[in-house]
Amino acid sequence: MEIISILFSPIAIVIGVVLLISIRQVNQYERGVKFLLGRFTKVVEPGWRLIIPIFQSMQKVDIRVRAMDVPDQESLTKDNIPIKINAVIYFKVADASKAILAVENFLYATIQLAQTTMRNAVGEVTLDHLIANKEEVSSRIQQIVDKVTDEWGIDVQNVELKDIILPDSLKRIIARQAEAEREKRAVIIASEGEVESAGNLAKAAATLASAPGALHLRTLASINDISASPSNTTVWMVPLEVLRAVEGLTEKLSGK
Repeated sequence: MEIISILFSPIAIVIGVVLLISIRQVNQYERGVKFLLGRFTKVVEPGWRLIIPIFQSMQKVDIRVRAMDVPDQESLTKDNIPIKINAVIYFKVADASKAILAVENFLYATIQLAQTTMRNAVGEVTLDHLIANKEEVSSRIQQIVDKVTDEWGIDVQNVELKDIILPDSLKRIIARQAEAEREKRAVIIASEGEVESAGNLAKAAATLASAPGALHLRTLASINDISASPSNTTVWMVPLEVLRAVEGLTEKLSGK
């Protein structure tokens, strides 16, 4: 019995070591792609899994949503304006087996596809349209990339354009254009105010002209307002109507 235990103890140790190195842990946010003699067999769910050395192998794939920067890309808009544009792409692995079997490196391939698609999408629109409709262009890029990457088991959830970098010369032109537009609006607003003010003055003049003696009262009120401050020195050109009113008043008094 002692000899048998001595013989079997190394075997038990070897078996224990083999079992330990055969155990693979697949986390909750991962999926395992299992192979038998190089052939794909199945996708392994989270937990401890037994992989027989030499005969079997497994690659783990992270299925969480990834946010990756799409580097600056030089592109030419539809109206021939050179710009630099960058973005961030959000995607995740929807099918772990396709992500391993259909493409060599799904991360690199997805980013490269996003870069070329972004350049092409920018070239189809003008600069004004791109600036005013970033979300529309982002959605178009997302749809194109998602359609292609479906074959790789990748689900592209969103693409966000971050920065649109313009040449310095174009920035100065846009700044001058914006300043000219602001001056134009200011002139229009001022002219509209003058038109409205002139209309109101015309209405006031018509009202004063239609009421006998109203113009004289308005003149006296203006004189009273200006003479309220003792430091003011004013020279008045008295209207002929006022002189006639005074003359009429004098005649009435002398007639009495």
